[in-house]
Amino acid sequence: MEIETVMTENTTIQQEATVFVVDDDPAIRKSLRWLIESVGLKVQTHELASEFLESYSPDIPGCLVLDVRIPGMSGLELQEKLREQGYDIPVIIVSGYGDVPMAVRAMKAGAIDFLEKPVSDQVLLDYIQKGIETDIKNKQNRVQNQDLMERKDLLTRREREVMEYVVAGFSSREIAEKLNVSFKTVEAHRAKIMKKMQAKSVPKLIQMDLQIKDVPEYNRDH
Repeated sequence: MEIETVMTENTTIQQEATVFVVDDDPAIRKSLRWLIESVGLKVQTHELASEFLESYSPDIPGCLVLDVRIPGMSGLELQEKLREQGYDIPVIIVSGYGDVPMAVRAMKAGAIDFLEKPVSDQVLLDYIQKGIETDIKNKQNRVQNQDLMERKDLLTRREREVMEYVVAGFSSREIAEKLNVSFKTVEAHRAKIMKKMQAKSVPKLIQMDLQIKDVPEYNRDH
């Protein structure tokens, strides 16, 4: 049942995936819309970076196909603005004015790739698919991380302390000695930890703990 639920959720997310196109050339916007829709993907096109930024919802999975030289806010400026606001939508830079410094700047800001026009339809579609898959995975990881952090927040201070020893490989008797409590008390704490964290085994608990510790904002706030 759990597998079926995950498969259903993945299918739904894939169906909601949207390719965002920002290019000031109406002919290019039209051709990209046709290309992207021809493979069954949703697409939103924008002439200006500011238009995209105002309408973009980070809850929608997808990727951004972005021209570099557009009026107003440039493509690279938009890319950096997205990073500043904490948006990690995969970006594919497409431009007819590519140069090495520009490409380096784009890649450092997190672009999947920097493609020079004209771009092969298949090459672009391959990068778009890669971008969508990356974004879906990132969003699923964030949901999972949030769930794990909420579970850990249910632990008492003492339970957190015991958990740190458990994931470090200490036995209940060793933990009891370190905390100067009884073996039964440690075992009771361990049982509550496993229940609250919904961990079926110690290796699973260790995996959860490592995943939580990889979330910068959680460690910063705790």
